[in-house]
Amino acid sequence: MTGLNPANLFGLDGRIALVTGGGSGIGAMIAEGFLGAGARVIIASRKQAQLDGAVERLSDIGPVEAIVADLSSEQGCLDLAEAVGEHTERLDILVNNAGATWGAPLREFPDSAWDRVLNLNVKGVWHLTVALLPLLEAAATPDHPARVINLGSVQGLHAPDIENYSYSAAKAAVHHMSRVMAKKLGRHHITVNAIAPGAFHSKMMAKTLNDMGDEISAATALGRLGRPEDMAGVALFLSGRGGSYLTGAVIPVDGGYVTTL
Repeated sequence: MTGLNPANLFGLDGRIALVTGGGSGIGAMIAEGFLGAGARVIIASRKQAQLDGAVERLSDIGPVEAIVADLSSEQGCLDLAEAVGEHTERLDILVNNAGATWGAPLREFPDSAWDRVLNLNVKGVWHLTVALLPLLEAAATPDHPARVINLGSVQGLHAPDIENYSYSAAKAAVHHMSRVMAKKLGRHHITVNAIAPGAFHSKMMAKTLNDMGDEISAATALGRLGRPEDMAGVALFLSGRGGSYLTGAVIPVDGGYVTTL
């Protein structure tokens, strides 16, 4: 029964992971969890200074590298995939976390908000995953499938009060795209799952939590906001041997905010 010990089920020794948007927020939480579990982690973000700070914070935990990337265009995704290929010949785990949001009243919501959010949050996930398939396939085996984890949102699971129309639509698209990709890539020994976070402290959520953090906490079944270990824990589950038979799932990590409505 030694195969069922936690280190074997959730350890990531020898695994190589790419976390987009890994310089801060949820991406940094996942990157730290992976490093603590023994993985080698590559983080990507648009801002060099943010990446430098993240590498400085995380390098004491494990081997971490950083690549500047703008994933809002197909070419940006291809450039990142090429750069990752210069660092490694295989990729065990891809976390598509980079994203953007936009808030405005319905009658004032601009067309540019659809382009900006959908290009990064949906098309960016698609283009980067496709571009990295050769590296994912190089790592994938029937017993140790490669993993793709897409970051959705509880706002793609229900109709939120916040007026961020393109963001909610984009995250709902990410959820269903994850299911469709899971069906296609399963035969290639690649799992595809989505995490739908609730409220976690991040730059994207800062204004919302400042304005209504107490209200959001009170609305969850557990009465609190998400913590780094909550996000790292589910990412480790999806990435370790213990999660190797799960694909096409959308997992809400929200303290019961949506699941108990």
